[in-house]
Amino acid sequence: MKAQKVTIAENISGTDSRRHLILWDGDCGFCQQSVEWALKYDQKCQFEAIPYQSASSPPMNPELAAACRNAVHVLTTDGKMLKAGHAALFVADRLGLGILARVAMIPPFIWFVELGYLLVAKNRYFFSRILFGKEAPACRIPERK
Repeated sequence: MKAQKVTIAENISGTDSRRHLILWDGDCGFCQQSVEWALKYDQKCQFEAIPYQSASSPPMNPELAAACRNAVHVLTTDGKMLKAGHAALFVADRLGLGILARVAMIPPFIWFVELGYLLVAKNRYFFSRILFGKEAPACRIPERK
């Protein structure tokens, strides 16, 4: 996968450019639970996470916002933008699951990771109920105005 390159100067204002930035869907309970889990196990404080809906421009733009609706994105400290399974494996690698994450990045394993990510992302509500229980937040439906 070719990661999109974003210069650190384009990093989101108010964030620490020494930490990797996780952009996630703030309207999704499954995403919230996943990010909370990652931050809980981020003993080295390598990550900062903000909902993409709260991200400022640059680097947030309409194209990136549309992409973030469908998948988590990680802006690395060296300016690479990773998405979906690649982003999840990057986080897993930094949280201590290095060997497993690095093996999963090798074809054909990465193809299965991306397929699994796509299936979970398309069925976030279902998986939220299964993994986090009935009381866990699920994908919120925005109020109609």
